[in-house]
Amino acid sequence: MSEVAMNPASEPLLSVQGLKVHYAVRQGWRGSAFAVKAVDGVDLTLHAGECLGLVGESGCGKSSIAQALLGLVPATAGVIRLDGHEITGAAQVPAMALARSAQMVFQDPMSSLNPRQTIREILSGPLRLHGMSDRIEREARVAEMLGLVGMSPEVATRYPHEFSGGQRQRLCIARALILRPKLVICDEPVSALDVSIRAQIINLLLELKDRLGLALLLISHDLGVVEHMSDRIAVMYLGRIVEEGGWHEIFTEPSHPYTRALISAIPDPMHRDKAPARLGGEIPSPLAPPDGCAFNPRCPHALPQCRSGAGPDFTPIGADHKARCHLLHTGTNHV
Repeated sequence: MSEVAMNPASEPLLSVQGLKVHYAVRQGWRGSAFAVKAVDGVDLTLHAGECLGLVGESGCGKSSIAQALLGLVPATAGVIRLDGHEITGAAQVPAMALARSAQMVFQDPMSSLNPRQTIREILSGPLRLHGMSDRIEREARVAEMLGLVGMSPEVATRYPHEFSGGQRQRLCIARALILRPKLVICDEPVSALDVSIRAQIINLLLELKDRLGLALLLISHDLGVVEHMSDRIAVMYLGRIVEEGGWHEIFTEPSHPYTRALISAIPDPMHRDKAPARLGGEIPSPLAPPDGCAFNPRCPHALPQCRSGAGPDFTPIGADHKARCHLLHTGTNHV
């Protein structure tokens, strides 16, 4: 895990307040329409040079947050500010300007590269689109980005299928950095790679973060990767953040029952006899979320107040650690 000296009083590069992303669906072609609340009131901040890990089960809304940050899906409500500019509502910045501030590294490097284009065409395409008309200048930028990710400029004439999975992910990182963005969203950046290659890509991302002052939003199911890369971690469940804090607090003193279940599921070869916390039931459907705390149907310690109302608000636990849980007020949150 990299150490980053953050100034809490400084303006965050990314500020998300009350973000909601709802999708309209219909029951049958003549049925009534209603909303799926993929993201239902999320607040996040991210500073330059910092990595925020966003974790949670599939379907909890992580990718919807990423798409809203990139302007790929509209925000139903809330405010997103990136590098001092609002990217939601009537005052939102143009898509081209947003692309120069935020880029994404996708999970599968092969499917995210055009197999019919050379690496030079893939990397120089965004530069032409954003007005860099001088060919020599484009060639220099392409060579610079290839060097940053540990590849020779000579590979620019080759096609994606000529590279290994790890090399292709390096090329995807180069493409994400070609416009020199300040925020890079990494959606499962190493899950499609061999275990022997993952450490190289993780170390490359951390090196580039420190060298270029990038902000990274890391979306991953691999808690080992999240622990190694993240300065702070936000745990998401059914459209909402249920716990947020520094990586050390989340991994050593998790306070929400869902977070504790996730952490206990990490394989520990030193304690093979330690059984992970088991969660009963299934994840509730976002089509019909439960009343109260969304986690209450699966929580082994749920209280009566957990099953009614709009759910608990955040309770501060430490300087940079908070969680949504009624158990925090009863003294039984570490059962």
